Amino acid sequence: MKHMTNYRWTICSLVFFATTINYLDRQVISLLKPVLEKEFSWSESDYANIVAAFQLAYALGMLGIGSVIDRIGSKMGYAISLFLWSIAAIMHAFARTTFGFGAVRAALGVTEAGNFPAAIKVVAEWFPKKERALATGIFNCGTNIGAVIAPLVVPWIAITYGWQMAFIATGAVGFVWLIFWFLMYDSPAKHKRVSEAELAHINSDPDMDAAVLDKNEPAIPWTKLLTYKQTWAFAVGKFLSDGVWWFFLFWLPAFLIAEYGLEGTEISFPVAVVYIMAGFGSVLGGWLPMWFVKSKGWSMVRARKTSMLIYAIFPLMVMFSQEAGSYNMWYAVIIIGIAASAHQAWSANIFTTVSDMFPKSSIGAVIGIGGMVGGFGAIAVAKTAGLLLDYYRALGEVETAYYILFLFCGTAYLIAWFLMFRVLVPRMTPIQDL
Repeated sequence: MKHMTNYRWTICSLVFFATTINYLDRQVISLLKPVLEKEFSWSESDYANIVAAFQLAYALGMLGIGSVIDRIGSKMGYAISLFLWSIAAIMHAFARTTFGFGAVRAALGVTEAGNFPAAIKVVAEWFPKKERALATGIFNCGTNIGAVIAPLVVPWIAITYGWQMAFIATGAVGFVWLIFWFLMYDSPAKHKRVSEAELAHINSDPDMDAAVLDKNEPAIPWTKLLTYKQTWAFAVGKFLSDGVWWFFLFWLPAFLIAEYGLEGTEISFPVAVVYIMAGFGSVLGGWLPMWFVKSKGWSMVRARKTSMLIYAIFPLMVMFSQEAGSYNMWYAVIIIGIAASAHQAWSANIFTTVSDMFPKSSIGAVIGIGGMVGGFGAIAVAKTAGLLLDYYRALGEVETAYYILFLFCGTAYLIAWFLMFRVLVPRMTPIQDL
């Protein structure tokens, strides 16, 4: 029997840490929102505009960066993206105006856009289809770990050393990751730590073989990708669901402060609990479809669709979080944590639908298109949140604004599931006409 290495999981861990850094850097501003609002006299709409600047740049960056990563490869694409977003994260410390924050936020958005196209491409190159959702769930858990670390360390750094140092310290972490990336990463076929048995396992999909992977697989032109229903299924799903996650990421601390009067480091533990719960959802979300395939003998299509339907149902609970929270804050925290967990389970699978339906050479481009559309969905949610919160705060009814926003957050996934799997790609047919 040939020796079987498992180096692909080491690669998965590298992607996990990159995603952790990605979310650590982007969440700092939400935790410093009360401090920055006082220092720069921001309204809710000002803050929403800064968030929207990040999201617009992220969306536009997604459109082009996926194709760039397809051309230059995962190794350099990931490295360049992470290097640049680390610089942009540090530059927040030197912003002195609201416009300046918007500018550096846009720089962070366009550079951070490289993370998910690169990460999904790495997973497609290193894992067979049956393992991709689990690998995606594991690395996607980094979004939650980053969101957990941030509230535990950022308020403390800001109180102890000033808000500028919070941006500098978190941004500098990315340079450490780059050292390990260049030391440890190469393609599976070239990597000295990958055995023949593991390489055969990586290339074990029925429609793939090593000979195909050694060739320069033709990438589908970007304009042609837009003609496929498979592309639009992914894009529609991202449009409806991304805004929910961004809302939690950028407004959860503000919601807890407004509803329960938390101050300073009091916000750290409730926010951390939400994202710890979300981390479990990310891993479980990748494991469940694999369990359906192995234990019940289901096809990957049936397993993926059923799993995503289950994940789409759980966010409905968030519509009742405020009522539950009126009895005890922790009821609201747990319910929001369940919704965040369901989102991460959904996210682990919606990303994997791309590698289920598209050749590896075009995965980055499709992820980029869907990410761009998802970014515009997030911008719509951010702008709506800012307008609603300003309007209802003036009336002394800010809880009404949050109720409207939670109503959308609760129903978005079922709508997305219906459009994806009942209207656009009921059979999730792979692209064949290369």
